[in-house]
Amino acid sequence: MGVDALVDRLREIVGDDGLVTDSVARLTYESDALTHLRIEPGAVVLPESVKQVQDVVRLCHETNVPFVARGHGTGLSGGALPSSEGVLIALTRLNRILEVDSSNFQITVEPGVTNLEISRSVERFDLYYAPDPSSQQVCSIGGNVAENSGGAHCLKYGFTVHHVIALEMVLPDGELIQVGGKTVDTPGFDLLGTIVGSEGTLGIVTKATLRLLRRPESKKMLIAAFDSTDLAGEAVSGIIAAGIIPAAVEMMDRMTIEAAESAVRPNFPVAEALLLVEIDGPLLEVEIVFNQVQEIVLRNSAREMRVATSEVEREQYWRGRKAAFAAMGRVSPNYYVQDGVIPRTKLPEVLRRIRALEVRSGLRIGNVFHAGDGNLHPLICYDEAVEGNAKLAAEVGAEILTYCIEAGGSLTGEHGVGADKACQMPKMFNATDLDTMQLLRRAFDSKGICNPDKIFPTPRLCGEVPGPYRPHPIEKDGLAERF
Repeated sequence: MGVDALVDRLREIVGDDGLVTDSVARLTYESDALTHLRIEPGAVVLPESVKQVQDVVRLCHETNVPFVARGHGTGLSGGALPSSEGVLIALTRLNRILEVDSSNFQITVEPGVTNLEISRSVERFDLYYAPDPSSQQVCSIGGNVAENSGGAHCLKYGFTVHHVIALEMVLPDGELIQVGGKTVDTPGFDLLGTIVGSEGTLGIVTKATLRLLRRPESKKMLIAAFDSTDLAGEAVSGIIAAGIIPAAVEMMDRMTIEAAESAVRPNFPVAEALLLVEIDGPLLEVEIVFNQVQEIVLRNSAREMRVATSEVEREQYWRGRKAAFAAMGRVSPNYYVQDGVIPRTKLPEVLRRIRALEVRSGLRIGNVFHAGDGNLHPLICYDEAVEGNAKLAAEVGAEILTYCIEAGGSLTGEHGVGADKACQMPKMFNATDLDTMQLLRRAFDSKGICNPDKIFPTPRLCGEVPGPYRPHPIEKDGLAERF
């Protein structure tokens, strides 16, 4: 049965106000923030309750119609790319804070609540939520859970998976399950760890209980200017080698510094590379460690160093760093954000390879990234109006991922694989690895209708699937199924 045949039944579930069928209106949902991948969804629903989510999913399961969950559309891997033959389930109306348990440092929210809204809602208790993606003002917690988002402070405090205590999730057949609980740990398999970062392929999260942290007594931040990314990278290695784990260590190159300066005026120095280092914790500890960091930075040839002298100035520097992605729109008609991870010690080597690729390809590449944990975010500039430019940008991005893998790193640090990197998965995983992942996915979604064409390479998605991996039949309940 096609999605068109479901329109009347979808309207019965979510009402006229919760159903989007107009072709022009559906274009709003054709992509996430990775805009060069676009598919117009067959239908869009905006449920207002968990029951409505369940009823829509049950209908899709009964009729074998694919469905994709979507948060606020800030993802950068095509993770919420819809199906032209399926239903897009937008969760923006499930946006309530359900419970604040300040005594136990916990909060329970619906998936449409924004990341920053969580911290703002618990400020009065002197608490906050640690994961802080650059898009934290607008990104939803449901999307953060799906992609296992990180942010600048994940070096010290970890990713989303380290802060999720419990989840409520609608399985691909419509069943509602609870995973985890309010205790520190629960017995049995780590299903929370399986669901967080599964990119919406195992079900739809409808409620999340999250761990909150006490605000640190003290925070100190410095920015240091260097004459090359090599020197800045050596300073990062020096800080970590000294046994210091800062709250955050961020790096920006000249292009991204200039773009951010133009956009939000953070008062960054002119430099080939800039480090932003933040230390937090007890007051006395921060003072001692911060002095050590300053010494290491200067010892590694920083030509200028500034210390934030107030909270306003600290927030100003962070605003400049977090504006870097959007600010690239000032220097290029289009840009493509990649997301790979390398060992910190490989930073100079990989950045040199990226710079050589920039010269060879003719496309400018800006670099802004979480230097402390080696999570690169190269910004590949191109012009969609120039024939072949978008394809070239995608090829450049794929080559950068190859550099990351060759350096002993990973295809993604926090943006996910989605549709964007599915064809690159065989570069990192062999056929047995990928088959095992598919077995896990099929345990949740036997029909393969939950966020299809994500994570795993298929001929439909990739044409000739690269590497040794070819999807092949698996015996399930006596029937051969194809991935």
